[in-house]
Amino acid sequence: MTEPSRETPPEAPEPVPGEADEAATERTPEGVAERPGEAPEAGGEAGEAGGTSPVTDAGPADGTSAADESEPKADGETKAAEVSEAQAELAAQRELRARIEQRKAEKEAPVDAGGKLSGTAADLLAAVRAVESGTKPGTAFFEAPEPAPRPLAPTPTPTPAPAPAAAARPVAREQTAAPETLEAVREVLARGGAPESLTGQVAAALGEGAAEALREDPWLLLSVPGVQPEHADGFARALLGAECGPDDPRRAVALVAWLLERAALKGHTALEDSAVRAGLAKLSVPDPDEALRQAVSEGAVLVFQDEEPAPEEAEGEDEADEIAAEAGAEPEAAEVPVLLGLDRYALAEESLADGLARLVKTVSAEVWEGPELVRAVGAHGLVLHTGGEAARSEPVALAEAARERGLRVAVAVHSENGVRRLGAEALTVAALLSGAAGPGRDTEGAFALDLLIVLDAPQLDVESAAMLVESLPDGCRLVLGGDPGVLGSAGAGRVFGDVLAARVCPQIASRVPDPGPIGELVSGIGIGELNQVEAPGKEVVIVPVRDAGEAVHRTVQLVADSIPRAIGVPTEQTQVITVGHGGSAGTRALNAALKQRLNPGPGRFGGFDPGDRVAYVPAPGRTVTGTVVSADAEGLRLESEGEKLVVPKERVESAVRHGWALSAHQAAGMRWPAAVVVLPGDAAQGLSRAWVYTAFGRGERHLSVVHGVDQALPRAVSEGMPQDRTTRLGPLLEALLAAAED
Repeated sequence: MTEPSRETPPEAPEPVPGEADEAATERTPEGVAERPGEAPEAGGEAGEAGGTSPVTDAGPADGTSAADESEPKADGETKAAEVSEAQAELAAQRELRARIEQRKAEKEAPVDAGGKLSGTAADLLAAVRAVESGTKPGTAFFEAPEPAPRPLAPTPTPTPAPAPAAAARPVAREQTAAPETLEAVREVLARGGAPESLTGQVAAALGEGAAEALREDPWLLLSVPGVQPEHADGFARALLGAECGPDDPRRAVALVAWLLERAALKGHTALEDSAVRAGLAKLSVPDPDEALRQAVSEGAVLVFQDEEPAPEEAEGEDEADEIAAEAGAEPEAAEVPVLLGLDRYALAEESLADGLARLVKTVSAEVWEGPELVRAVGAHGLVLHTGGEAARSEPVALAEAARERGLRVAVAVHSENGVRRLGAEALTVAALLSGAAGPGRDTEGAFALDLLIVLDAPQLDVESAAMLVESLPDGCRLVLGGDPGVLGSAGAGRVFGDVLAARVCPQIASRVPDPGPIGELVSGIGIGELNQVEAPGKEVVIVPVRDAGEAVHRTVQLVADSIPRAIGVPTEQTQVITVGHGGSAGTRALNAALKQRLNPGPGRFGGFDPGDRVAYVPAPGRTVTGTVVSADAEGLRLESEGEKLVVPKERVESAVRHGWALSAHQAAGMRWPAAVVVLPGDAAQGLSRAWVYTAFGRGERHLSVVHGVDQALPRAVSEGMPQDRTTRLGPLLEALLAAAED
């Protein structure tokens, strides 16, 4: 990396310790606005000092990402016919689940498996088979007390299919419960000593009968994001009194589901049964095995296991058996891992595997002349393309070539920021799924497409990917493209990585490198090397700091003065990226200091003022950055990427925060002319190679690193691999395509 420049920029004011924006952008068990898998909150003391550094060189103007929201209708104009984005997504999910259930009903009897299981694993597998087949009631298989019914959130009232996209897209609004439901829930919460502020969330999670369900099973409170087991235990004690105990079967079932939901926030679609048992033991569940049996019998959790070991594992087992036989010992039985998962992710992974296998098998191979990617797509239904930002030119050229052949083509990206970088021919995945943009659907709900190219594929969670693939007609070609080195999706699953690892389709690796010093630096990080790079135009600058306070001070100085003055990039086109939301140098502290310097004000619109940069999360995993324009009875009015949108007033507190500073997970899939990456001393534990690779790659022409982690940075690049995700997509896909070949 480059040596820090010693030119001293003008002093910036000290960070103002005022109250930061507390609006949550993502849901976590702790109630902290973090993305799944995001590092712990940063703050505290930093590493050794070094000095200050101005920066040089700038790039083209940058907007920020916009979701597929609509421009608000004029006052007095009717809203009765509007179909919101949220409603469209719900309708698409219902359609997807209906197709999944239909496919399951049409499948033949399940393949007999699990013969090698024993003990608890065999009990779990037998339980789920007995319950699913209907041969035994859920509670008959194990001698456990009959639990109170565990109500599920009701299916939303069907909404009409989304209308063709118009110039002004409708505003998404949350569904609200009936007043009598809210009042009943409020009363139960008060009796249990829970805060009244949870009323709306409880009603949304549990549906019309929320109050009665909560009386019968107080631990259902855990279905509300942010509620911890100790909170639910206290609530249950207040409602149940002497009847409440740590071995209550209702508590056990709720905790199993809570552990799996918590795992999903970190990207897992399933967990090994041993991990769930360990988690239950830490939560003072007296008999974790019985708790798992209860959860399985009640249908709160599903059980899975691999049909057989992978080929390389089987080869190793054969060698071990031979050695054991020579020694006169009995060969050890192969241990088949047992996985536990929630039905929503199980259905999504199975549907996605089915859909990908269908595309592979239904495309007619053709000979297309052209580059390697074009030839591969002509011959196959599913193709993977890997590479950095510059490599995106290859899928774009593929789209142009396919259109010249008369094919119907769509190019989808993660964010509106990506649409800006590719041009008007691109659209977001969210807009495609909701019908706000892109091709229409036929009578069976399939997209009118012959080729779909999805860039930023590492940001695809398993549920969105399943909805996409289920919407593609037979014979449609699918290209998944992206940089495998970046942080994964905010939602559960590891779609791009799983399909890459399965090796069931052609994989085309681009040879087009990202240009300039930033491209050279990031390329080295991708292979575990933090190299010094020549940056004659100060494209990369290191700003050493001693502690978190100085990190905030220097960050404000860079954004407000040094970068605009020295290289001409306006403040609104420079993005700050840090490890976490909390702490002395997290997004909250940085946003508070940046607001005080750049746009001071009383926050008269729910904590925001006109001119504030904000980050809006219309759905988990999607971040829209924009600028506050005004507010009225409808909500907070924003401008993003030249579009105007409205955040409904009931969503502002929960879905909007100041956006001068973002986490790397929020910034994934987006780029800006200049980026300032802040690494205070206590951020070291949250660093990994993928985090550094993602954060350092967000600047198009300039990168400043506010560096206080000393040797933790090169160590994270060389050793800090991200925590793996437990998923089932790879084995499912391999099994489906292997069966097709047989």
